[in-house]
Formats: sequence, structure tokens, C-alpha cells
Amino acid sequence: MRHFQALVRLDTSNPPGNEVLVTDYLKQVLEKEGIPVQIFASEPSRPNLVARIRGSGKKPPILYMGHTDVVTVDPKKWTFPPFSATRNGGYVYGRGALDDKPHVVAGLMMLLELKRLNVALDRDVIFLAESGEEGTTGPGIDFMTREHAAEIRAEYCFAEGGGVSRVDGRTRFASVQTTEKVPRPIELTATGPSGHASVPLKGNAIARLSAALAALSAWRVPIRLNQTTREYFSRMADISAGADAQRFRAVLTPESPAAAAADDYFLRSEPRFASMLRTSLSPTIVQGGYRVNVIPSEARATVDVRMVPDEDPAVFLEAVRKVINDPTVSVAYTTTTASARPRAAPARLDSEAFRAIESFLAQDYDTVALPTMGTGATDMAQVRSIGLQCYGIGPAADVEDGPKGFGAHSDQERILETELHRFVRFSWNLVVGLARSR
Repeated sequence: MRHFQALVRLDTSNPPGNEVLVTDYLKQVLEKEGIPVQIFASEPSRPNLVARIRGSGKKPPILYMGHTDVVTVDPKKWTFPPFSATRNGGYVYGRGALDDKPHVVAGLMMLLELKRLNVALDRDVIFLAESGEEGTTGPGIDFMTREHAAEIRAEYCFAEGGGVSRVDGRTRFASVQTTEKVPRPIELTATGPSGHASVPLKGNAIARLSAALAALSAWRVPIRLNQTTREYFSRMADISAGADAQRFRAVLTPESPAAAAADDYFLRSEPRFASMLRTSLSPTIVQGGYRVNVIPSEARATVDVRMVPDEDPAVFLEAVRKVINDPTVSVAYTTTTASARPRAAPARLDSEAFRAIESFLAQDYDTVALPTMGTGATDMAQVRSIGLQCYGIGPAADVEDGPKGFGAHSDQERILETELHRFVRFSWNLVVGLARSR
């Protein structure tokens, strides 16, 4: 708890990041206990830390990751100061209390205890504290996988991206991220005649753009299951009852009328499930015009597209054009999408690592593991792209907390103290269970 509070109190808001505050702290703690540390930085204030406890080498290493930056804050909206790590009512409040200082402190404690207990290992255990996850991956995981992949090369990797869901204070299930969607934003550009706004013109660019966005918003992209999502909905059906179980089973047969009805329900009531079933589109930015009395000749919109991993980008873009059905609206992937999140093969469900995750989730949380396709993005995408089997894990949180404003990235981000300790214990059991000498 002392280390966790110290880490949360370090303001590593990104931008600008300044993650050196955390790496300096970790370096001091680790080296004091005789654990060597390597620092890798493309920018002096945004370093990455790698520390390793060596094993016999009989098996490949295990990598445990945590990112040291956090999203920015508006201090006026916080009940407790965002970098105070205040303990109140059994919770620790602060930016990064969920995202992602629990992984950082779990990695730190893991190495400290491995060293103190002199645990005999068949695998090296590597801890990576990386910068820049919150939208600026260049100095962080991009730099590490491009320039220093040898230092983090491992068979298995554990990082953020999963978590244990509690409902009414009781554990329901654990999500284990084994793959994730690929961000591929699309830009729409509509053109038309310009003129004085007092004389309406047919083909107004803003009207054309609006019609294109309406068509995309109404389009139900076909369901596209993969091994991860098929297993996810199958296991959700097994642990659910009544209509919920029926809906989860229905989407496993995407062409059926029951699947369409379940999909409609998810879109209305559980949109995260609807997103997991397909490549998704969300209009997010609209630009057009520069004064009230001028009809602009051009209007633009950005659509946030999150592709299922096996979606063909060229085929999907052509489908978007057909849905819009307007030759005056051009459609293209944005030039910035030489993607920060590369495509990568999903982590295997038949691996020793996934079996260990299932075993220790049952032991430590008395719950079932649900292999999950992340709808957002994590730094595991880059690590998977260099050949590691990566699994997203995370601490338990109440599903009610998010809507109340206590979740990750919220203005009252918090974690239960008991769940922080349990997550550190689970991480320890998982890594040592895989790495210990037999």
C-alpha cells in the first residue's frame, strides 16, 4: 500500500507524461534490494524501465507489464485531490488507481518478493514499466518493441486489458483479453457548390455529409465472430440464466432470426456486447463551414472504426462506400493510421498460460475466465506483433462504479483496498505458478 500510494501521488498525466517520476521511484526501490534495472528512453522525461529476476532458462521468460502514464484531470471535479491517493471508506482514490498503477505495483512487488524469498525459477520474470500508453505510444511500447525487443522477449505476457466484474459486491466473472480490435479511423469528405446562405443550393456539402453519416449510423455491420468472441458468448451463456442465456447462445448462430433479435437488444441495452460482435463505426468529429452566411464547398467527418482482427480493410472500405452511395462523398482511411496499433494473432486459449489464468481465477476469485476481444486498444497489440502470447488481466471492480463516475478515467477513479491486495496476490500466483522450478 505504501508503494501504491507513492506511485499514485506521482503526476504522470499524459500529456506531457513525465513518466521519469515513476521510473526513478521504481529504480530506487529495486536497486536498494539488489535487483538490477535497465532504463530505455527515446525522450529523457519519458523512459521505460526493465527489471529481471533470472531463472534457470529451462523455459522461456514471462513478461509482466504496467504503464506509468495516466490520463489528464480536471482537479475541480474531484472530491479528493486526484494525486493524493486518499484512503477513504476502504477505497484508494486517485488518477491511475485503476488505470494502470495496480499493474505497476504488482510488477514491483512480484520482483521484490521473488528476490527476498529466493524463489527457484525455470523462467526469467521480466517487469516492464512503460510510458506513453494513453495515446502516445511512440516513446513507450513502440520504442521498446522496435529498438529493444530482445530485452522484453518472452513466451507469455500479462498486462492490462482484463478485469474481474463484481455485481452487488459479488464476483460474477473475469474478462481475460486475448485479442483486440484494430483502430482504423475513416475520413469522409463531402463536396458541393458554395454560395450565399440566403439562397439554398442543391447538393449542399454539409447536407451530403449528414446523409452519409446517417446512412453509416443506420448500417448494421454483419456479425463476425472469431475464436475469442465465440468462446466469450458461449461461456456467458453458461453462467447466465433465462433470457440472458438465450441471447448469448443466439448470437453464436449469426444468420438466425434469434441472433438479430439478440443483437437489437444488445445495441439498446448492452452496447459493449454489440461492439464485440462486429467491426464498429462511431462518428466522432465533424468539420464544415466558417461563417453563418456562407455555404461551404467542403465538409469533413471522422469516423472511429474499430475492426475485428481478421477484417479486410480494403473490402470494408468498399462496403462503406456502398452504404453511403454518394460519389460526391469520398471515403479514405486517415493518413495517421499507419497504425499505432498493429494487427497481431490472438493469444491462444489452449496454452499453459491461459490454463493457469483459469486455475488461479477460480482459486483467488472463485470465478470463471471469459476470453475477451477488447473493443478499445492496449499496448499488447505491439507486443503480440513481435510474437508474444499476451493476456489482459486486471483487478476486480464493481460494475456499478462506472456509471457512478468511479471508474477508470473518471473524476473519482478509485480501487477497493481489498481488491488491490487480491490482484497483487493473483498476479503473484499466476506468474510464480508458471515460472517456478518443478
